[in-house]
Amino acid sequence: MIHKTIDFSIYSSIKIGPTLQVSLIQNPQDYYEILQHTITPKIIGAANNLLVSPNAKNLIMLDKNFSYIKDCGDFLEVGALTPSGKLFSYAKKHNLAGFEILSGLPGSIGGIIKMNAGLKEYEIKSSLLGILSLKNSQSLEFIPTHSLNLSYRSSTIKTLIFAGIFKKQSGFNPKLTDLFAKMRSNQPKEPSFGSCFKNPPNDFAGRLIESVGLKGVAFGSNKSLMFSPKHANFLVNLGKASFEESLELIELARNAVFEQHKITLQNEVQILK
Repeated sequence: MIHKTIDFSIYSSIKIGPTLQVSLIQNPQDYYEILQHTITPKIIGAANNLLVSPNAKNLIMLDKNFSYIKDCGDFLEVGALTPSGKLFSYAKKHNLAGFEILSGLPGSIGGIIKMNAGLKEYEIKSSLLGILSLKNSQSLEFIPTHSLNLSYRSSTIKTLIFAGIFKKQSGFNPKLTDLFAKMRSNQPKEPSFGSCFKNPPNDFAGRLIESVGLKGVAFGSNKSLMFSPKHANFLVNLGKASFEESLELIELARNAVFEQHKITLQNEVQILK
């Protein structure tokens, strides 16, 4: 088993976290071997919506050879480490519909599938046929989308995704990319998780955070953390912030919103402790 050292204060999108050793999965057999000894390995993708504790253990990630796009005739096989922008560019070049949502959406395909990423009613599950992962043996098996329970920014996927299997439909729609660009125009550019919380039914997490007075308020020992003045559901890191400070601010927002509105905000950010 090969290991690598990752500094999450550089690697993660929020630019917060420790330097830790991560096991590199080069083939399905590596993952199978880890599962024999570790009940719950923690999966690191591109770390775009990830907050990693200094105490996190049993971290794994895919090797770079799982960044690929393979045309299989009736469908595409896309390695889970493939950057979203790479698949978007491929779809645009080959006039494939259903991937417009990836325009400006950071992350790797595995994480995007696991979180059923998207904007409003547009979600990656609409193009997904299933995933390749380990199920009953050391060999990759196809798991269809209907078994993954993909819902609003969540799924029941607990296993490591090796690849996504996507529909091939012609008709790339540039009007959708323009729409998504407009929808993302109010998102901050500073280091963040993307959306910190899921939107509760019939409301918006950003509106709720703003209503309790936390929008744009500097937090932490260096006053480098805040819910962005541009979009209150984006927790941004403007300097050197810690895992503990980030966790504290997330809980502060959750408690304040519950106290005032009796609504419990659910994390969109994944926290590895």
